[in-house]
Amino acid sequence: MFKNRIANPAVRGLVEWVLAIGLAIVLFFVLRMFIFRIAHVDGTSMVPTLSDGDMLVLNRAAVVFGEPRVGDIVAFPYTGNPSEHFIKRVIGVSGDVVDLVDGVFLVNGVPLDDEFSSDVIWSAGNAAFPVTVDEGRLFVLGDNRNGSKDSRYSSVGTVSKDDVIGRVLVRVWPFGALGRVD
Repeated sequence: MFKNRIANPAVRGLVEWVLAIGLAIVLFFVLRMFIFRIAHVDGTSMVPTLSDGDMLVLNRAAVVFGEPRVGDIVAFPYTGNPSEHFIKRVIGVSGDVVDLVDGVFLVNGVPLDDEFSSDVIWSAGNAAFPVTVDEGRLFVLGDNRNGSKDSRYSSVGTVSKDDVIGRVLVRVWPFGALGRVD
């Protein structure tokens, strides 16, 4: 584009570099705003799936253009401190009935297939079970069921789909655990 207008090859090379760097910066911010976000795990509520200090890439497009599904791990702002983000697993979506009976979660009357925790749940939090998940909301739990502040507690409650920042896509730190997160 500028090759024909700029005669000096040094200036032409400099202009091409500036344009390439500028385009890369714009592309980075567009991708960060609409497609990907970075999140850090702070705490042990998602052990064994995620550990304290893990760095994750969130897929924003998955929640902007789609719906969070049961089993997805999502990030959202904590209502008690919106600058802090929580990362939890979706176990109930709009219309689902979540119950806790004898230490076992039931979703629509079926025991939660809980491959993440074999522990009997010893705290119902302050939720009034059974909970029917309202339209446009999600019921979320940490994988460390007995060590998580999640939808069982009024300080978190059910999460609005509109508040979800993104779905966890991959872990990028630590490098030894690099890869897709399920």
